[in-house]
Amino acid sequence: MAFSMDVMVAKLNNYIGFTGIMGILFAFAFGFALFLFEYIHLFRKNKSSSSGIHKPETEERIVDNSPAAGEFHQDRSTDGSPEVIIVGAGVAGAALACCLGKDGRRVLVIERDLSEQDRIVGELLQPGGYLKLMELGLEDCVEGIDAQRVFGYGLFKDEKRTKVAYPLENLPPNVSGRSFHNGRFIQKMRVKAAKTPNVRLEQGTVTSLIEENGTVKGVNYKTKEGKVIMAYAPLTIVCDGSCSNLRRSLISPKVDIPSSFVALILKNCKLPFPNHGHVILANPSPILMYPISSTETRCLVDIPGGQKVPSIANGEMANYLKTVVLPQIPAELHQDFISGIEDGNIKVATNRSMPATPCSTPGAIVLGDAFNMRHPLTGGGMTVAFSDIVVLRKLLRPLDNFNDAVALNEYLEVFYSLRKPVASTINTLAGALYKVFSASEDQARTELRQACFDYLSLGGIFSTGPVSLLSGLNPKPMTLVMHFFAVAIYGVGRLLIPFPSLQRTFLGARLIWDASSIIFPIVKAEGIKQMVFPVSIDSIL
Repeated sequence: MAFSMDVMVAKLNNYIGFTGIMGILFAFAFGFALFLFEYIHLFRKNKSSSSGIHKPETEERIVDNSPAAGEFHQDRSTDGSPEVIIVGAGVAGAALACCLGKDGRRVLVIERDLSEQDRIVGELLQPGGYLKLMELGLEDCVEGIDAQRVFGYGLFKDEKRTKVAYPLENLPPNVSGRSFHNGRFIQKMRVKAAKTPNVRLEQGTVTSLIEENGTVKGVNYKTKEGKVIMAYAPLTIVCDGSCSNLRRSLISPKVDIPSSFVALILKNCKLPFPNHGHVILANPSPILMYPISSTETRCLVDIPGGQKVPSIANGEMANYLKTVVLPQIPAELHQDFISGIEDGNIKVATNRSMPATPCSTPGAIVLGDAFNMRHPLTGGGMTVAFSDIVVLRKLLRPLDNFNDAVALNEYLEVFYSLRKPVASTINTLAGALYKVFSASEDQARTELRQACFDYLSLGGIFSTGPVSLLSGLNPKPMTLVMHFFAVAIYGVGRLLIPFPSLQRTFLGARLIWDASSIIFPIVKAEGIKQMVFPVSIDSIL
């Protein structure tokens, strides 16, 4: 009888546990279905009642004045003065100069230093970014620089590892990620820009903007010979990078310092997953590795913003890398890692995050890292920059001239909405993944980190969905939010199986709370309305 009673109690517990789990899953599914129905309903209502939500007049101007494919209006002033001044010839500035020059615009590009730079970021271009590069006609800039093709990521946590691939099946065979020396890539684009008709590339330092009655008319700059010049143009585009000296004159940036990267080169290193980026979920924060040439692998060790960066000069850094970092990387890479430390070519770069702030000053616009930054964990910076250039180029094409600065500024206001699908997806994912992938003493955050690793390890849609977002191939902000909470629900399920306890249920609730506290502030910073109702440029032009 006692045995039968024990069996009955065990079965009853299992039943209660099972029904509890099913109840939670059903509630989540039902809630999500209601949200999806409401989202579709609101979107259709919004579209039918106010399809000009961003553009009561600009939509007509864009449609009515759009030239036929391959044609551009050329009735612009012919006095030789530039129509556009671009400050900075980095990734964004050089690419934009090429495109505007090919479209018949007279462009003056002013770059502080035209020599090849040795930078430790901007070395990985996601497949979505490569597609944008193709759309701009600049894909040849990754040729001849020993760039490496990248097909996905390897993830490492403790003794476990998994591989996730980019969903490239329905794309042209040359589409994949690319990793390279940033300096070589930029030099290729600068050369291409300098050879483009209508483009003049000059080395000089822009000291200030020229403003008249609240409108930017041009820039003051000093040439490398020391000559001070005032250059005028109807439109000035500031692309002078993450440490921009000019953006505070145009926008009110909120720059955050989430962490720093310690960088070194591993030579002739054989990565566990060839032609893949590698993400090691280490303590205190992730370690990245990816090839940047046929013989070199970049290693980036993240150090959180609240932690002191060890000194390179007195040997603290080398000791930190050998004692703290080395034990956490795959064993087959230990010797290459030690050799990279002993080579002595260790560098440190500060990572910055900055939500985009629209520029309201007529006659000027800000682009690239001067305009918008996110944690470089996901390598999405260049994808966002090229996507912005694609949008801006399409907006500018129909305009005969830029002389009416106020009208041009009103016209370009739509740019800030059109860029949101790609930018918001990549920005949100970068910020959320960095927080999830970083170690924490909070047990709920630890469970969320493990759930994310296990979720991606499931394969199928559980990996291709998030990776398509990360790669820029599926820029849908709400799909990102859905997958993020799917990871959280998966983590709760892990806690409640085989049957829930009060302690595990409470931990699951904290996990959901932590997930919400990570994702919602980022979504708010990106703009809730633009993320819920994203607008693509193809729907307008």
